Amino acid sequence: MFTGIVQTTAEVVSIVKKAQFQSHGVKFSPELLQGLEIGASVAHNGCCLTVTRIEGDIVWFDLMQATLALTNLGGLNEGDSINLERAAKFGDEIGGHAMSGHIMCTATVVDIVETENNRQVWFALPQGINKYVFDKGYIGIDGISLTIGDVKQEQFCVNLIPETLNRTNMGWRKVGDIVNIEVDPQTQAVVDTVERVLAARHG
Repeated sequence: MFTGIVQTTAEVVSIVKKAQFQSHGVKFSPELLQGLEIGASVAHNGCCLTVTRIEGDIVWFDLMQATLALTNLGGLNEGDSINLERAAKFGDEIGGHAMSGHIMCTATVVDIVETENNRQVWFALPQGINKYVFDKGYIGIDGISLTIGDVKQEQFCVNLIPETLNRTNMGWRKVGDIVNIEVDPQTQAVVDTVERVLAARHG
């Protein structure tokens, strides 16, 4: 489980591509390396990956074809930076909202509105996903727990404070960028349950 509170951004220093599979090495800070072991879970732009080897401060992860196809991790290049969060431990404070690290889809940045102390970013969702997105609801964007500001058909926005911009990749996202989306699991469960009940009543 993850909290959606990104701990840092880190550089992807090496990518090894094979047929329908790739591995990448990420440079970890001393703080993130502390206690890290092979088999541990780490969220990369919100996507849960497993540590496969540790070589000094370079930590390696394997990405299967489904991960490469469903998330924005398949589009990374060496030198790119990603949001990182290590898995939450029992008793940790949940500063954001509980997240699984399972990406539902990607969304595209379609507009950015800058003001003095705020950045509003609009995203376009794939068709059918908007049913899980509500004003003032929670959503995970590249692993960041954020509150939805407004929803218009297949688009929604979030408002970002300077701390979020400084700590995460939202500080350099631009129009056309692709981000990973994890909808709030509780919202998804409620919506799916209501749909099943209504379908059964009308079936």
